[in-house]
Amino acid sequence: MSKTLKIYIGILVLLFVGIIIVEFSTPPPINWQRTYNETHKIPYGTFVFYEELDQLFPESKVQEIRATPYEYFDDYYSWEDTTYLTTGTYMVIDEFPEIDNTSAQELMDFASFGNDIFMSSNYFPENLMDSLGIETQNDYSFSGKAELSFTNPTFANDSITIEKGLSNIYFSKIDTFYTTVLGYQKFADSSYVNYIKTSWGKGYFYLHLQPIAFTNYHLLKKDNKKYASSVMSYLSDDTIYFDSRNKSRKNLSNSPLRFILSQPALRWAWYLVLLTTVIFMIFNAKRRQRIVKVITPLRNTTVEFTKTIGNLYYETKDHDNLVDKKITYFLEYIRRVYYLDTQVLDEKFIKNLTLKSGKDQSDIKKLINQIAFLKSKTSCNEGDLLRLNKAIEAFYNS
Repeated sequence: MSKTLKIYIGILVLLFVGIIIVEFSTPPPINWQRTYNETHKIPYGTFVFYEELDQLFPESKVQEIRATPYEYFDDYYSWEDTTYLTTGTYMVIDEFPEIDNTSAQELMDFASFGNDIFMSSNYFPENLMDSLGIETQNDYSFSGKAELSFTNPTFANDSITIEKGLSNIYFSKIDTFYTTVLGYQKFADSSYVNYIKTSWGKGYFYLHLQPIAFTNYHLLKKDNKKYASSVMSYLSDDTIYFDSRNKSRKNLSNSPLRFILSQPALRWAWYLVLLTTVIFMIFNAKRRQRIVKVITPLRNTTVEFTKTIGNLYYETKDHDNLVDKKITYFLEYIRRVYYLDTQVLDEKFIKNLTLKSGKDQSDIKKLINQIAFLKSKTSCNEGDLLRLNKAIEAFYNS
């Protein structure tokens, strides 16, 4: 080991030790990040609320959702009975819930069978708002504290005042025929709707616009828990499907570096070590690496071979064989890329392929029907082969 390299390593070790000493001698600051994670005990986590769900719903089972709503509830849908095999209330509390349009549609389907959906958020999926006939607006003129109250006189004494972490969003438009106003938020002398109940099929959507009210900071302050209890009282006492965008990150806890990455000083020291190592390798390799001889890669003759075999079948007019191989290769592509079972090409298969591929459902249905027709046909002609090839290529390129 050269003398220069020893000096570099010594300086790096001293820097590493110095950062650790400074970091551990400084009291950790309060983490005000708004995670809305039920495992976080920081001010804006939801640990307290999640732990109290068993008390709020004593006859209910609380079930964590570790996947998207679509992935979770679609597994409970019975295509034979055309109904869901489970009932309950889906619940999410987050400023920006990661609910895509496909999951939003699944939640609407789940609600239509008599289940409840509770969402406390600042923003909702666009297709959900369009379907429910609601709109929200962000008014930046709101400032200071706000009073959160209910329209039901039974909860007149459960109003609370919040000063920290409020959002300026309110419901600016609702469908009064299907929607009931349950609560308001009052800034200064003006009141705005912030909690509504709207029917959808046999079930209901409960939409709330101040998720900050369910965080640890506000639930442990004064007697604010009474407000959260009153909000929850509108929900049925059935299974609670509690969703959190941060649940997937729990998998990172098995990493050997989880402690180093969880401490700011150790994390930055680790990054510094990696950066220094990379820089050293770059400069060291630049001085010592020999010239790399350029080797011409072997020619890929797969395409030429495929064309030759295809022309052979085409010239012999073996259309049945070509159609069969085209269909077999296409279905194998569906299994490999979209992980779908291709044994039964029914309406469920068409729906799942549409959702996973993002392609037009009518085009997919035409293609699948064409494949089913050709598989049942005793003899195929050149026109059948050309039409099938055109439809499959359109699927690949769309």
